[in-house]
Amino acid sequence: MCGRYTLSIEVSDIMDEFDLQNVPVEWRPRYNVAPSQPVAVITSKNPRSLEWMRWGLVPSWAKDIAIGNRLINARSETILEKPSFRSAFNRRRCLILANGFFEWQKQTKGGGIPYYFFQKDKKPFAMAGIWELWQNSQGDELLSCAIITCAANSLLEPIHERMPVILDRTERSAWLSDLPSAQIMALLAPYPAEKMDTYPISRLVNDPKIDVPEIVDKI
Repeated sequence: MCGRYTLSIEVSDIMDEFDLQNVPVEWRPRYNVAPSQPVAVITSKNPRSLEWMRWGLVPSWAKDIAIGNRLINARSETILEKPSFRSAFNRRRCLILANGFFEWQKQTKGGGIPYYFFQKDKKPFAMAGIWELWQNSQGDELLSCAIITCAANSLLEPIHERMPVILDRTERSAWLSDLPSAQIMALLAPYPAEKMDTYPISRLVNDPKIDVPEIVDKI
């Protein structure tokens, strides 16, 4: 799964990489993005603008938003089979922006060892996502999203068996297009290991309330 990530670069770099015209004024670098928090998203409705959505998909038919706490990731292999994800995958795909993510290597004793994964060129990237619009009985609306995951590449595999689907520049527009699902499914593949790097970090990242640059320091 992907349960924590970073978006810790300057807003100008985000705008350049994704050819954006508008970014929310409340932008700030994030070193420990966690589920239920606002995350930076690009949709086909506004491909030149960045917007915030709650991380944890809340289907339109849900009785309350608590279901989103269990729907932060969608497995690529079964996404078309799950009622919670199927409609969003077919109609509401998005790019979830990041410049790194964390996974934990299990240990026989004690907690897992966290590792930070990122692109070798240190540039921001887009994770494949899906989004939903939910409305309560009072008419209040909530935009929410989930990250799609796939089998790990050879860099991640010794640490964790899953990774987020990362889309390269040539794949982003296709992901946001109205191509048939069969063609979109072909994009849900592990990102090339040779383009990525990793190192272990401290357990500061385990606390979602801690959001400081020291989280991504190598140990």
